[in-house]
Amino acid sequence: MLSSILLFQTASKAQQPDFIEKEIESYIKTGMKDWNLPGLAIVIVKDGQVVLRKGFGVNDITKSEPVNENTLFYIASNSKLFTGTSLAHLQYQKKLSLNDKISKYYPGYRLYDSLTTLQVTIRDMLTHRIGTKTFQGDFTFWNTNLTRQQIMDKMRLLKPIGIYRQDYGYCNSCFLTAGEVIPKVTGGISWEQYVTDSIVKPLGMNQTHVSSNGLRSKVTNMAVPYTTSFTGKLNRVPDDNWDNLGPAASIVSNVKDLTNWLLMQLDSGRLDGKRVLPWPVLQATRDVQIMTGSRKSTVYPMHFRGYGLGLNIADYNGRQVYWHTGGAAGMVSNVCFIPEEKLGIAILTNNDNQSFFEALRYQVMDAYLGVPFVNRSEFMLKPFNTGEKEALDSIAAWRTIAGKKDPSEGFDAYAGNYTNEIYGGISMKRKGAKQLEIKFEHHPELFGYLTYMGGSEWLLEFNNIEYGIFKVKFSNLPNGGKTFELKVNDFVEYDVYEFRKG
Repeated sequence: MLSSILLFQTASKAQQPDFIEKEIESYIKTGMKDWNLPGLAIVIVKDGQVVLRKGFGVNDITKSEPVNENTLFYIASNSKLFTGTSLAHLQYQKKLSLNDKISKYYPGYRLYDSLTTLQVTIRDMLTHRIGTKTFQGDFTFWNTNLTRQQIMDKMRLLKPIGIYRQDYGYCNSCFLTAGEVIPKVTGGISWEQYVTDSIVKPLGMNQTHVSSNGLRSKVTNMAVPYTTSFTGKLNRVPDDNWDNLGPAASIVSNVKDLTNWLLMQLDSGRLDGKRVLPWPVLQATRDVQIMTGSRKSTVYPMHFRGYGLGLNIADYNGRQVYWHTGGAAGMVSNVCFIPEEKLGIAILTNNDNQSFFEALRYQVMDAYLGVPFVNRSEFMLKPFNTGEKEALDSIAAWRTIAGKKDPSEGFDAYAGNYTNEIYGGISMKRKGAKQLEIKFEHHPELFGYLTYMGGSEWLLEFNNIEYGIFKVKFSNLPNGGKTFELKVNDFVEYDVYEFRKG
């Protein structure tokens, strides 16, 4: 505590906004209580100095271990800028062009549409513009036993709903594909090693890990992931296994290390006066490659939004803002920098079902950019609470029906093996007197449980609450088989998967 206060006082020689100097800590503590957030770490840098770098709350509610500046969190999709920067760096070194076609490095690579396959480039992969839906395919890829090559192979099954290079759809498997170009042009140096050698080590990010699988057993200060989704109460969830999607999401870091990442971004690629990355490399990541919005916001002083190479770009009260969010099971984060103000912000949290991490970022930006004070947390909390109540009421209503009667065909009529073209196979068998159990080919540790509700409807629950609780349907096929519509948490994927038996 003392070191954090001294750091704040030392870095506060220049006058800071009243909110930052006098109110931010109480604002954070109130927000964490309102949003049921166990732990949070924040760093704010301004004019080359650390204004605030501190942990709040606990990283584990069972042990009450305090969060501090060294506490590790999944930064999830904040990993994407590391990938975009790496590929921009390789272009600067003339080892590739971002306009190189993926087929140059993977001749057998295919997307759903043959014309897109012929044209798709590294740049397309880094900017979410192949026409697929946001998160499309992620249930198949996330936390599964699929290899990177198997994920790339399955991308040919993702039917786009948009137009190539016109429509934005957030794509994790695209970033994986882009990252897998790195070993092709470096003589076999992996994405992990290249990011470590060219960015992490030169920046002195000594506690940052680019591989997350099994990390908790190797470190001593790592936040525990929680969610309040589907129950309204804090539930610990398993650590994500992100390494098969590594270039999209696998980095684990803390606010101490992210301080150097921010300072480098705000000093044109330098840290402590020493050149780490060439300025043209950073410029390349910040060029808008696809527009994601061009209508004036009714809530924020913002008009235009776009996406670069692993980076969102927008105007905010007349300044150019760069940021990205990251979502892993039980953790959400934001990393943001505003070069015109020499301002950088990183916020890491360990409850994925809250928007306080975003409210706090906006509140800090408002303070520095002269936006009149509006309590962003309170503004976001009201609709959040309304939505949560509606969801919990629906689940409670489903539970009053589930298990009260048995299906007329009997449980065994539903048992068997089902397939989905993208995912692969699931198996279903009776469990106890009132349920069916689902096992997943590519999620060895995930189980689903179905309880009959009446008609064609069943209540689906997962052993990992992160995947959700939903009302789902079966249908009969003309050949006597059945179809089953499987839904998972929107946090994972929006699409419903239809599995067929027979």
